[in-house]
Amino acid sequence: MTPFQRARRRRGRLGLSAALTGLLATLVLAGPAAATPDPDRDPTTEVESGEGPGGRAGAAGDDGIPGVDEIVHSDNITQLANIPREEGLSGTNSDIAFQGEYAFAGNYDGFVVYDISRPRSPRLVTRVLCPGSQNDISVTGDLLFLSVDSSRSDDSCSSEGQPATEADSWEGIRVFDISDVREPRYVSAVETACGSHTHTLVPERRDVYVYVSSYAPDASFPDCQPPHDGISIVKVPRRAPERAALSRFEVLFPDGGFPGDEDGSATTGCHDITAYPALDLAAGACMGDGVLMDISRPDRPRVLDRVQDAEHFAFWHSATFSQDGSKIVFTDELGGGGAPTCDATVGDEFGANGIYHVTGRGDDRALSFQSYYKIPRHQSTTENCVAHNGSLIPVPGRDIMVQAWYQGGVSVWEFTDSDDPREIGYFERGPVNGDELAFGGSWSAYYYNGHVYSNDQKGLDVLRIDDRRTDPARRVHLDELNAQTQPTYR
Repeated sequence: MTPFQRARRRRGRLGLSAALTGLLATLVLAGPAAATPDPDRDPTTEVESGEGPGGRAGAAGDDGIPGVDEIVHSDNITQLANIPREEGLSGTNSDIAFQGEYAFAGNYDGFVVYDISRPRSPRLVTRVLCPGSQNDISVTGDLLFLSVDSSRSDDSCSSEGQPATEADSWEGIRVFDISDVREPRYVSAVETACGSHTHTLVPERRDVYVYVSSYAPDASFPDCQPPHDGISIVKVPRRAPERAALSRFEVLFPDGGFPGDEDGSATTGCHDITAYPALDLAAGACMGDGVLMDISRPDRPRVLDRVQDAEHFAFWHSATFSQDGSKIVFTDELGGGGAPTCDATVGDEFGANGIYHVTGRGDDRALSFQSYYKIPRHQSTTENCVAHNGSLIPVPGRDIMVQAWYQGGVSVWEFTDSDDPREIGYFERGPVNGDELAFGGSWSAYYYNGHVYSNDQKGLDVLRIDDRRTDPARRVHLDELNAQTQPTYR
């Protein structure tokens, strides 16, 4: 790294931290918080109003950035529908899970169930008010899980926020029965150390193991004491979810992990884990470390390899395997998701994806860095933008992913050639605010049974991609999808 790059990076990180602090303060006051285009098909830009399909025509400005709330997209992506956020759920829209003809969309104030049997016209089935950020969500069988990473007065859905310094504060996993999706029933809760920022399901026939990712311990927090060098594992019996309980706390970093520096976060737990049960593997994005694990014994995950990127990664955020498990895409959430990191000043190697190969066999498997990918469309300084949640588009013989970038929108990109990843389609809105930094955009964008579903702060977007490179994925049908529990696509 040259002295100029160091200075630029240091200055950028400090500025992002200040901007993020101000933004988070605003969110807390508002409510619950906490490549180049492929030459085969150059994604020609089209522009519509932010009101969804059928809106008036518009045009991006001279700097290539669309106007406030205007929609731009490549010609191979069509917006089929937008369902505005539900009244009463004023918090941040977060993750999505799928089962059958339903989408379960998380929100810091609870969750919403949509009937997506007709993707052009999704229909609200029910909403559940149950505050507790982030309400990271997943489903398996008749069970739905929510992550709570904000200190609450108790584990009920009527709880109120209270300081983590109080010993009776509660954070952890909530479990619902969704055998009747019209009336989800809250059945149990499990408190976990430092709460549950996200979670990952490793389903077995009789039991569901839940890997709970959490971080940021503090000596003043009775239920979140340092060191916090691992993950909580919760065991939930399918036939008796009311008996859900903490199975163990698994230490992943006996040496403490990455110690942190002026640019990168110290490892004090994990942010997100993606399991690939069919391969007995999991990939952990753990603040300052990327981790490859053997999960052949789901209750005792075992670290195979760890990697760090002190030069380019600020915060290891999430992970996605290729279909054959030979690659892992790790994301760097530079700025914590609330900062403008998709401009020329920050550059294309920060706040990006890192593509790694899984080399070797058995216990000798290791992670080998290949390249970075970041959206090639610069965003304004009023738009929070960074690599965030996505999933594979299951095309045989190719590695293609759809991914959310907050106000950078939804990107469809290919990494079949790990050294030359490139965007092949996109959908985005213009800034929420053209004058000052404001939070918005897509938190999660996943491909499920022929369509892309994006949980945007404007509501649920349903997108269709028509491209010869992705069309074969339409033949793949899943009964269920939790992006952090990666399926074997058929």
